[in-house]
Amino acid sequence: MIEVLRNKNLTTKFQILAEIADRGPDIQQREIAKNLDITPQAVSDYIAQLIKENMLISKGRSSYKITNEGVNWVIKELKELNNYSISIQRAVNNISVCAAIAETPLKRGQKAGLKMKDGLLYASADDDAAAAGITTTAAGAGEDVGITDIVGIVALQVGIATILKVPGIENGGSGSLDKTVLKKYLKACDIVISIGLESFAALNRAGIEFYRYGSAEVAIEAARCGLNPLVVCVENEASRLVSRLEQGGIKYELVDASKG
Repeated sequence: MIEVLRNKNLTTKFQILAEIADRGPDIQQREIAKNLDITPQAVSDYIAQLIKENMLISKGRSSYKITNEGVNWVIKELKELNNYSISIQRAVNNISVCAAIAETPLKRGQKAGLKMKDGLLYASADDDAAAAGITTTAAGAGEDVGITDIVGIVALQVGIATILKVPGIENGGSGSLDKTVLKKYLKACDIVISIGLESFAALNRAGIEFYRYGSAEVAIEAARCGLNPLVVCVENEASRLVSRLEQGGIKYELVDASKG
């Protein structure tokens, strides 16, 4: 669970910083208190804490400025909130019908357990699953099936992306790639993605199936579906990929795969 949802103190600090960012720098404490439905004294106490923690600067009576540290913390929490929101949207269904893959043969109107596997939603005759729904159609194993009246939460752990940096052509290209490192990470990933011609050549030579279009988006979507993507990326594109993953709230590991 992310920080601001786990701790009421942090939640209120986050809201106060958001109010100041939106309405500041000149904003009275009683106005913040009214918007957050807390007492002016509570706002005063929280502001004193934020100043002490170097997240806020008081520029005089009823005038405040958020520090770089405060801005970075708000952005970090916003990214985590966005990522959590996306996960919940995928995990919790409303009254509408959604599609799933039948893991076992199912009859129409049957209660079916739900789970995520390999980035896909599966339905089965398992009555002990944490989430379940009612089938709207009959389906054989491997077929798509409609599910409605879902209760519970489908467990979904966001994946972690691994970025394997391949030397650019000026540094030897795919010929300077440590194949032992590549093989090691290929065994541990769920999906392989290529960025750059040098990476394309390395994966082609290894006989690996991979994605090469919309690579950053594929990596983000795969991680959000619970998969652990391996992005084999030419070194001069790595920083751009890192930026996209951070914007998408995806955790990553950066690995140098050059020889020596």
